[in-house]
Amino acid sequence: MARVCDLTGKKTITGNSVSHANNKTKRKFYPNLQLKYFYIPEIDSWVRLKVTAQAIKTINSLGIYEYLRKLEKKGEIKLK
Repeated sequence: MARVCDLTGKKTITGNSVSHANNKTKRKFYPNLQLKYFYIPEIDSWVRLKVTAQAIKTINSLGIYEYLRKLEKKGEIKLK
């Protein structure tokens, strides 16, 4: 399963681990993904999304339906 946020599209990025002796080795930075169920009263259904902690905070402030409509306006997702 890919480590990609369903809403924001954030995914794994690569970089370097740097030791005290300044040796560099490749490493990965993973997004803080959480598997979460959201209830959308406007369409009376539950949806399961793999979202980042940042997306959860935005959903808490805006509401899930408003956030999905905002993403649809930007053309990132399609609502049914």
